[in-house]
Parts: sequence; C-alpha cells; structure tokens
Amino acid sequence: MSQQNSQPQGRRPSSDPVPDPHAGDAHPDVGSRLTPPVPATGVPDVAPSVRRAEAHDDAARVPSAPEATEAASSAGAGQPDAHAHAEPGAAEEVAAVVTPTEDTESEAQPASDQQSAPGAQREPDTQYEPDTQSAPDPHAEAAAQAPAEQDSDSGDDEHLADFPSDDLVYGRIPVTDVSPVIEGGRFPATAVPGEDIRVSATVFREGHDSLGVTAVLYDPQGRETQRRPMTLVAPGTDRYEAWLRPEHEGPWSFAVEGWSDLYDTWHHAAQIKLGVGQDVELMFQEAALLFDAASKESDRATEEARVFEDAAEAMADTDRTPEQRWEIATSPQLLDYVRERPLRDLLSSSPRYPLGVEREAAGRGAWYEFFPRSEGATYDPETGEWTSGTFRTATAALDRAAAMGFDVAYLPPIHPIGRNHRKGPNNTLTAGPQDPGSPWAIGGPEGGHDTIHPDLGSFEDFDAFVAHARDLGLEVALDLALQASPDHPWVAEHPQWFTTRADGSIAYAENPPKKYQDIYPLNFDNDPEGLAAEILRVVELWIGHGVDIFRVDNPHTKPLWFWEWLIARVRKNHPDTVFLAEAFTRPAMMQGLAKAGFQQSYSYFTWRNTKEEIEEYLQEISHETSGFYRPNFFVNTPDILTEYLQFGGPAAFKVRAALAATASPLWGVYAGFELFEHVARPGAEEYMDNEKFQLRPRDFDAAVERGESLAPYITRLNRIRKDHPALGDLQNLTLQNSTDDAIVAYSKTKTVERDGEQVWDTVIVVLNTDPHSAREATVWLDLDSLDLRGQDFNEDGSFWVDDLISGASWKWGTHNYVRLDPYVEPAHVLSVRRGVK
Repeated sequence: MSQQNSQPQGRRPSSDPVPDPHAGDAHPDVGSRLTPPVPATGVPDVAPSVRRAEAHDDAARVPSAPEATEAASSAGAGQPDAHAHAEPGAAEEVAAVVTPTEDTESEAQPASDQQSAPGAQREPDTQYEPDTQSAPDPHAEAAAQAPAEQDSDSGDDEHLADFPSDDLVYGRIPVTDVSPVIEGGRFPATAVPGEDIRVSATVFREGHDSLGVTAVLYDPQGRETQRRPMTLVAPGTDRYEAWLRPEHEGPWSFAVEGWSDLYDTWHHAAQIKLGVGQDVELMFQEAALLFDAASKESDRATEEARVFEDAAEAMADTDRTPEQRWEIATSPQLLDYVRERPLRDLLSSSPRYPLGVEREAAGRGAWYEFFPRSEGATYDPETGEWTSGTFRTATAALDRAAAMGFDVAYLPPIHPIGRNHRKGPNNTLTAGPQDPGSPWAIGGPEGGHDTIHPDLGSFEDFDAFVAHARDLGLEVALDLALQASPDHPWVAEHPQWFTTRADGSIAYAENPPKKYQDIYPLNFDNDPEGLAAEILRVVELWIGHGVDIFRVDNPHTKPLWFWEWLIARVRKNHPDTVFLAEAFTRPAMMQGLAKAGFQQSYSYFTWRNTKEEIEEYLQEISHETSGFYRPNFFVNTPDILTEYLQFGGPAAFKVRAALAATASPLWGVYAGFELFEHVARPGAEEYMDNEKFQLRPRDFDAAVERGESLAPYITRLNRIRKDHPALGDLQNLTLQNSTDDAIVAYSKTKTVERDGEQVWDTVIVVLNTDPHSAREATVWLDLDSLDLRGQDFNEDGSFWVDDLISGASWKWGTHNYVRLDPYVEPAHVLSVRRGVK
C-alpha cells in the first residue's frame, strides 16, 4: 500500500480472499534496478534484519556484541546494524528474536550451560544469526564499481572513514514501533492456527515521494508465506496496519518492510503535470524507463513482462497523444500487475520478530468447572454423615459438560486435604468431623501434590475419568495450587520451602482482611532450585496421566522468573501443555505472567458490568494487549459471585453468558451458574454454603425439566461459537455505536475457506446490560468493519441479519432500531446473511 503526501489510501479487508501471489517467494526489490546507483558513500537504504535460528544444540548461546557485529558484517555486505546501540549487548536485545531460557540437566554439558541461580542472567539455548533472507542492498553493486581509494593521506578519506556510522538506528526508510513485539522480541507474540493477527508499525520518509509498507509472514522454516499491503490508519499518523494469518503451529516470525513506491510516485507527479501541460515528454520518458526495467525482471511471467515492454514502447512513441499514452500507463491490466508486484526502491526491513503459534486449546475454548467430590455425593439423614462423590460418579458431570458444548472440564485440587486448621462451612474457623475442608489446603498424611484424595478414588479411577472425557471430546484441566496445608509432607521434609516468622512459626497465607490459616504459602528464595525441581516433577507426573491443561492458582504470588523457567521447561518436552493464570491483581503482573508464558489468564471481565466499563475493557483486550494476553472470560468462580449476579435475576445470567461467549474466544462457567445460584454470604462476593468448604450435590436434570436452568441457553451459545469462526478470534472485535447508555454493540468478522470456497462470517452482538428494564436504542454500524460485498445487499441497500438466539430476521443498514427486554431476551446475537441475491 502506498502513501502519497500522507493521503489515506483505499482499505483492503483484513481477511482478503484474494490468493496471495507471493506465497513462498521472496518479493523482488524492483527499485534497485530502476534508478541509477547511489554513490558508494551514501547511507545504505536497507536495515539488515536478524532472525532466530532454531537451536538443535543445547549448548547454543547468544553471541557477544563483537561476534554479532562481525557476523552481520559478513552476511550483510558491510551494512550497519540498524538496531545497534552504543552500549554492549543492545544489538542482540533489540534486533534479535529471543525465547525464554531453558536449562538442561546433562552432566556432559559445558559449565556455562549448567543450571544457574534463579533470577540470574542465563544464556538461552537459542542462537541468533543475521538474516540471510533480508532484502538485498541496492548499493552493493555501486560499491563494487566504486573507484579505488584515494591516497591514504587524503583529508577526505579521514573524514569519511566512519561514514556511515555503524550505530545507526534508522534504515533508509525508517520502520519503527512494530507491533506485536513483546519485550523487544525476547518473548514471542502469541497466536493459534488460523487466527488473524494485527501487525502495525510507524513508517515514514523524507520528502514527498510515495511510500509503500508491507507486512511479511514467515513460517517455522523461515519461508515467506504471506505478504500483505499495510494500510494507513489515519492521515498524518504514519501508522500502518495489516493482518497476517499463520495456518499451523510452530515458531513463526514476521517483519515490516518500508519502500519507495516508484510507480505511485510517477503516477502522482504525472497526473498533476500532465493536467497543466508541464514536462509532458519528460514524464513519459521517465515512465518508459520505469516500465522497461520492470519488463526485464526475471521473476515476471512472459505475458506480464510483455505488457510492461509494450507500455515502455508506447511511452516513447511521440506519435501517440498524451491522452493515449496516459491510458496505456494506467490500464487496468498494468495496474493489476503493479498492485501484485509493486515497483519498489530503497527497500528497508524491520528485524523478524517471533510469533509463537500454539495449539487451538491455548487460545480458544469453553471451560466448565466442577468439584468431583460433589458429583454423586450422598447424605444419610439417619447418621448425619456425608459420602463423597468419586471419579466414577463424576463422569456424569463430564456428560453434562459435553452436552452443553464445553471443551474443557476443569477440576479444583484433587489431592489430600489437611486436618490442621481445617476450615468449616462458609469459611468458619471450626470444622466438624464431617467437614471435608478446602481442596486448596493441600496435603495430609496420605501425601501431597502427587497424591489423589482417597475419597475420590485411585490413579486407575482418575485415568478412567480422563479417558471418558476424551471419548466425549473434552480435555481435563487440573488445578495447580502451589501451597501446602500444615500437614503436607513438604512442611516436615523441606521446611526451607516456607517462610519462618520471628516466633519460629510458619507464616500462613493472608490477603488482609482475609486469612487462610489452613494454607502455608511457598517461599522461592531459600532453596529455589530444589523447590523448582519438585514442582516440575509434580507437573510432569500429571502430564503422564493425561493432563495437558493446568489452571494455576494465584500465580501472581510467586516470582515471575519461576513461571518463565517452569513453563518453558515443561513445554520443551510437552509442547501441547497449556497454562491458565488465575490472577486478579495489578495489570503489570497480569501482563507479565502472560509474557512469561501463560497462554491464558483470568481477567477483570468479572467486574466490568456497565456499558462504559465493558466497552473500555473490550477495546483493551482486543486492541492493546491482544498480542500476548488472552483473557478467559469466566462468568463466575467458587470465589466470585458479583453483585450484578446476586441482584440481576435470570436476565443478568443471560447477559453475562452471551457477553463472555461472544466477546472472547475463551470463556468459562463454574457449576451452579446454569441454576442461577445467586445467594451470597452476607458482606461478601462469595456463595452462601460455599462448595469450597462443603459438599454440594445438585439436581441439574430436574432444573431443566422445570424450565429453571440456563443449560439450554449455554448450549446454544456454545453451538454458535463452533458454527461461526469470527467468534474464534480476539483481535477482530469492533465496537459499534448505540444511543442508549445501557446497550453495548460490537461485531466480529472473519473470512475462512470451507470446501474450497471462501466464506465470509460476520456476527453482530447487541446486549442490554440493564437486567431490570427494557431499553431502546439506535445502533449505528461501521459498514466497512462488516466486510460486506455487493451481493450481500438488497436492492434497497439493506442487508439481512438473522438472530441466532431467537430465530428472528430483520433488514439492517447503517442505523437500526433495537428494543431489548431483559424479561424476554436481553441480547441479539446476529449473523449477517451473505449472498442474498
């Protein structure tokens, strides 16, 4: 996409169905052969990029600054490192693609590769090399043909000895502020297969010549697979944007190229000058040179080359009128060729930045949480005793989750529970002999994190439970709560893993005013290597029993270096492993956890209930942090029952479910939500008779029969999610305008291929966030964001939308009246009907 005098150009849809003509090929630098060479002393126009070479040797290391400079010089024909700085090591940090450190346990390794102290500077087992596929230097030929050096005593030589300087930041065409780039490229941006990723950069140049900007995607083998023109976001900003779509898992990368657009520069000048009869023949002479050079490019097809050759001859034919020659120079066929393969000069590239594409479950999925001990639990009124549910009886919950369309069955901790300071019902400090205690108070005489609570069954029972889940198309996610009850074996065997207070007692967990006397938090500073090794052993034990997803409890209370180490180490041997951070804390820590490796995180969504709060948060998670932070929109948890659900009635449950299921590719439900459970413990945002401290068997089937269950609605939402690929992406959300202060509207659009044909999918969601009152509004749509085509419109300019909840259909346009009654349906989930003609 070119820019002339900072004027906006036409917008190419984010999901362009046109086949990519450059897939698998490096784009030629046409411009270097269309203009005379610049003197060898000129500033090079290509900033060399560097890429990560996948390491196959555990002893691979980051080269020192001198080594990196030497390597760049030999590969880049003496070009300066566009991202080098004066301080040592800055070149690697800015221009290199970096991955989290992973140590090995091999005794045969060099000492420099042995495991280092946590938090210390550690060498990644990834090697960095100059990018041998970066754009060619258009001045290389000129440099080779330059006259021999003058006498060494020449004052001019002494003056030019360090020109150009080797610490330049900018290339010939400055490409800056590339996004998504995480910590300068030390961590990869994240994606899942088939997800559209927004790439943006600030690109500008001197003068008034036209500028082109391109986003380029490289597969894990370093081959170019996509090349997309970038669009100017707004006039005067120099900020460009495009969409790339990696198709499968692996360590992908991307770069942004800036270049001088020779054709558009000529076209703009010729259009002005020919209009006033100025420099007419000179403009056509320049066009003749331009087209002649293009016709000689070896990578152009014969027919394409002939078109440029004929155009060059026509430009030089003075027997033709200026009007005739202009018509040839701007013919649709020639413009198509120029659009497909622009005539480029002064090509400059950013470094290649990493893009980690992980399996589907890392970024898409619906979660259902339940306590196995409550599923099938029974109460004997004669003895007053409870009998816990087991993994065998809990298979009914798996059947229920699968029937509602969920993808993940998440279990709270399933380990033995401590007796010392065990909590009673509703978090009371005194527990009776029948009170089961909190599953998060892990550890007892039977064992700790590597043991199953005997009431639930054996490892054989657990394996059968996981197998049944897989038969239903479900994955089992297990809670990883890194803490211990006072009875945990770790307390006696490894007291250094805890914090000892001045009086000699071990500190229990506190979050004032909350106190957790039944839980000892871990201390990672006394024996970090020993503790880290034990946790790695525990995680790998459960992976061995079929658990590939871990919901991590309170990860923000542990050091960030530990998660960076653990997740990288686990995923090195088990790349399908997914980690969800249960963190409700300051943004810096929540985002830091995501950068360190957590693919998913709980979010502030739970407390965003008003229109203003919702719109602000949706904009943030879809546009500002979406390159690395993936929110899982849980509507409730055992710990969280918001006031909105406490007092909003059934409509509030519908609103929150519809919002969570459509706004984020990840959402979750804790059992009981479908039964509209809403009674809170006085003065708290927690459930009365909280399941964390007691058994809570429920009759889900009876609620469905009475028509008092949200299960059919949830099932419908999950079906809609699977049928509409637009809902599977995070970054494609566009907020739409409405005239009512309680009605939120947004849309998602995506183009996919099904059975060899392009399918355009657009979903528009309109919700009434007021669960008590009917609301009316006009919804104003940005039609460009809906990616509509001519055949999608009716003769009157309207288009059809079908409500996927109610089944109703309407004709919509730019502005549309809606009325949403929470006692009927508080939300529209609309699908744009395509190809109505």
